Amino acid sequence: MPLTSDLTLDASKFRPEAISQQTDEFNKKLIMIMEGGPRWYEVGAEKYRQMRWNGETALPRPVVLDSGKNITIPSRDKGRELSARVFEPEHGKAKGVFMHIHGGGWVLQSEHYQDTMLKYMADNCSLIVVSIGYRLAPEHPYPAGNEDCFDAAEYLVDNANSVYGVPLMFVGGDSAGGHLSVLTCFKLLETRPGFTFKGLVLNFGAYDVSGFLPAAHHFDLPLVLDRDLMETYIEAYCPGMSQAEKRDPWISPFFMNLSKLKLPPAIFTCGTLDCLLDDTVMMSAKWAMSGAETIVKIYPGAPHGFIFFPPGGTETTEEGLEDVRVFITEKL
Repeated sequence: MPLTSDLTLDASKFRPEAISQQTDEFNKKLIMIMEGGPRWYEVGAEKYRQMRWNGETALPRPVVLDSGKNITIPSRDKGRELSARVFEPEHGKAKGVFMHIHGGGWVLQSEHYQDTMLKYMADNCSLIVVSIGYRLAPEHPYPAGNEDCFDAAEYLVDNANSVYGVPLMFVGGDSAGGHLSVLTCFKLLETRPGFTFKGLVLNFGAYDVSGFLPAAHHFDLPLVLDRDLMETYIEAYCPGMSQAEKRDPWISPFFMNLSKLKLPPAIFTCGTLDCLLDDTVMMSAKWAMSGAETIVKIYPGAPHGFIFFPPGGTETTEEGLEDVRVFITEKL
């Protein structure tokens, strides 16, 4: 009988020939688009945010849906509130609350940048989706954004039932939002030990910001995100910190001792053409090693951010959204 591995991956998904023609053509167009505009650090964070919102960068202006509702949530600081955006299911009763944390390298974007994806989750998963607007670097470096996400999560644990009629059940986010979602889960294990998430949705997250895992060093495509851009984000988020300081588990969750934690189920998603691919593969393995249920979904050729791209681009967007839907509905 042949020896089998205790840890398996479908190696065929990582091979170049697994990338569909549709995704390959989409990536080539995306590279051309990205090369046509400035990077955030060339014009400054504040100016770039406004340019991005106005559709003046290489990417189109964000789609804003009328069905989204803007609210505020209390923070730990007297007189300061957190902004948030809420989507409720278009049909039927909500079964729970999903707290969403947006990406953007801890520097860009806000709760207003992914309305289409948030509405999809609300309508197809029967959830009230609350997307949190946290303070951004470089104006507000670590730990400001972390603390805002912690405050929002604690508020929803304590108040979701009275405000929405259903409890907080899930947290998730994309890129920097995946990073902050994991840390928020860790924090609630400390401050709300009687609470347990039904699941985490972690899309192409960054889990080691102390020096990058090898995929970031080897990635040589100007496709959405690369090592150089990541370095500017991390310097804004953790200015002047040494590598040892950035290995604090509350900054780089990859270094948290997960064996000491009772973690909830999690789905990790990432494309093979993402400089953060190793972060997903390695962090998901550590998550599974802790004894927690762990689902890993890999999408051939999908670039960073693929899950909120518009329809008609790469088919991996629809595949990723469907996998997230199945994961959530199985946990409800």
